Amino acid sequence: MKLSARQLCFFLAAVAPAGKLVLMPSQLAALTGNDLLFPVLLQILVQAGLVFCVLLLGRSGRTVYASLADMVGTFAAKALCILFAAFLLFAAFVPLVEQKLLVQSLFYDTLPSYVAFAPFFLFSAYLCTRPLAAMGRVWDILAPVFLVGMLGILLLSVWSADYGALAPVGAAGASGFGRSFAYTQGWFFDAALLLPLVGKFHYRKGLAWKGALCYLLGGMILLAFLATYYGVFADIAVTQLFAFAHMSKYFSGITAMGRIDYLFIFAVAFVMTFYVTMPVHGAVETISEAFGRTKPLSAILSVGFNGVLLALLLIFNFSPSETIAAITERAFWIFPSFAAGVPLLLLLIFAVRHVTERRRHAN
Repeated sequence: MKLSARQLCFFLAAVAPAGKLVLMPSQLAALTGNDLLFPVLLQILVQAGLVFCVLLLGRSGRTVYASLADMVGTFAAKALCILFAAFLLFAAFVPLVEQKLLVQSLFYDTLPSYVAFAPFFLFSAYLCTRPLAAMGRVWDILAPVFLVGMLGILLLSVWSADYGALAPVGAAGASGFGRSFAYTQGWFFDAALLLPLVGKFHYRKGLAWKGALCYLLGGMILLAFLATYYGVFADIAVTQLFAFAHMSKYFSGITAMGRIDYLFIFAVAFVMTFYVTMPVHGAVETISEAFGRTKPLSAILSVGFNGVLLALLLIFNFSPSETIAAITERAFWIFPSFAAGVPLLLLLIFAVRHVTERRRHAN
């Protein structure tokens, strides 16, 4: 059973933004201050274009592995799929570290972090064995949950925000803009998450541009959040590591009604939990497609990948900031190499194949 166009659009508009709300805002504030909206806007535009390219690949109805096997042979296609799966596991590490810090700091601050967070990998291992149709049904549920949660946080926060703090524009300069654009690559690889889905969704006319528009809509929600975040915290924004969970507590009605904002915070955090598993699910899907789709193989891969990530998380348990800096700052070039390079390469292969077939039919 294939994914529907509606489910893809829900993921792009109301699930993908959830993965960028934990540590990225404070990173942006440290690099660009009040200019934090502009590098994110550029990232959104670039990713929307890449989403368009990936969804366009779905017109052929062929998976990524099948397209590669036709062009370079099965052995090379399997090797490339392994390399891409390794990238997805690499990309999964920052969201995992963020999720661990979030759970440790906001929900279970009295428990050791590895005790509080280790059960997540049981959930992830189970979810990564589920078929794509099940993931699509999950997105149907998560989209309204995220929209309600984010709308609630923004409505409670907007009264405390001074949007004048976003002026003057351009204070960070070209160097700050360039560094922030480079160092936030680790949060913008959503087009790569769609690649394992190619050939497994129903392509309808116009889906590529509709998906890109849905991603832009989710990007606008993210920009509204960042603008409100800086409007609330201004000069101390750089110290607010879990801003989405703290912005709304300054609402004046909280003293009379209690922390009703927790309902919205938990809703957004709930969606984040599923988003964190997406790269691992994509890695399992990619390898399963290349080596024969069987339930035992998917289960082995899911347990193995989650076990490796859990081991790495335990190894780097006491140096999360250094780990995130190493991935997002010193190894940032890896993300565009795969998140942009692979979709564009596949689109080129698709175009060459299409032209070749047309010439063959013409002759």
